[in-house]
Amino acid sequence: MKKIIVIVGLAALLPAFLIAQQTGGIAVDRLGKDQAQQELVEVSVSKFEDVAFWGSSMMLDEGIAVIRRFEGAPLAKQPIPGEESSNIEETDRYVLGSKVMFFRRSKSSVAIFPVRPIPIEGITKTISVWVVGRNFNHTLKVIVADYFNQRREITMGKLNFMGWKQMTAAIPPSIVQDEFHYAADRGLKIIALRIEFDLMESYGTYYAYFDDLRAITDLFAETYRDADDMTDGW
Repeated sequence: MKKIIVIVGLAALLPAFLIAQQTGGIAVDRLGKDQAQQELVEVSVSKFEDVAFWGSSMMLDEGIAVIRRFEGAPLAKQPIPGEESSNIEETDRYVLGSKVMFFRRSKSSVAIFPVRPIPIEGITKTISVWVVGRNFNHTLKVIVADYFNQRREITMGKLNFMGWKQMTAAIPPSIVQDEFHYAADRGLKIIALRIEFDLMESYGTYYAYFDDLRAITDLFAETYRDADDMTDGW
């Protein structure tokens, strides 16, 4: 009986022994490292300082949308660590205001968009923006272009709150941001912010304000890319 137990014990240890032999040429501290190789950085995407860089639009038979910049800022907003000591010269005096004048009740929407898509370097993990929602039941979404330039919608949440609030959304893994053959040109592009109006509250005039669009992104591949690597796209 003891001999049988010993044989069974040796048989159980055999797979582990074989695996140890197979990994003999690999540094143990490198195993599983591909899941831990991240360099998460918070970056400023836009501070909405230049109103000429932004536009707004909605269906002509549903209402009129205009934008304007105003001096102001959320009091609770904190600067990005290291930003004040960097060489960034962009001021942070203004916010972007959006005004919609409805013609009728409808399931309409308004888009606030940059004149050209804004790229976010690296693999984006979250997108955030400070918003004044005026306590309406409307929904804020961000429209992005993925690695293949396909448009994707990400819901930020309801605008049913008073004053400034930082709204944040995580980027789902289903949105493709890279292609494993290439390390360059990864990431998303910001196409627009879109407010989808609640049918029961799409009347009169609606105001919303935006400030400090940010992202948390993984810059590992960009930081540690070989300096002598070639650039594709020619």
